[in-house]
Amino acid sequence: MENEQAVLALAALAQPTRLQAFRTLVQHEPDGLPAGELARLLEVPQNTLSAHLSVLARAGLVSSIRHSRSIVYRIDLAQFLKVALFLLQDCCGGRPEVCAPVVASLTPCCPPKRKEKNRV
Repeated sequence: MENEQAVLALAALAQPTRLQAFRTLVQHEPDGLPAGELARLLEVPQNTLSAHLSVLARAGLVSSIRHSRSIVYRIDLAQFLKVALFLLQDCCGGRPEVCAPVVASLTPCCPPKRKEKNRV
């Protein structure tokens, strides 16, 4: 990821409503949310939210798809991963022992469920 792309993504997230929209959409992956439902959850007018979602889309952080009369927004997790990795790429000057607490804190809060073996 280039500096310019990272700055665009970080600038898009540097506004309270956009950050809240992004975090709400993350919670609703992989299905996403219709724009009207997102506006209701965030308690912002739909036209205001539309402008914020446009900024997030230009930064590559969200995508949209039309379903009948509604537009469903989803997070672009691959792009978000690129931003996060960009920020951590030079973590601690290449000294992994210094970065260990940062990496440990990134452990998923919701680890995948293990498949249970059928017991007979």
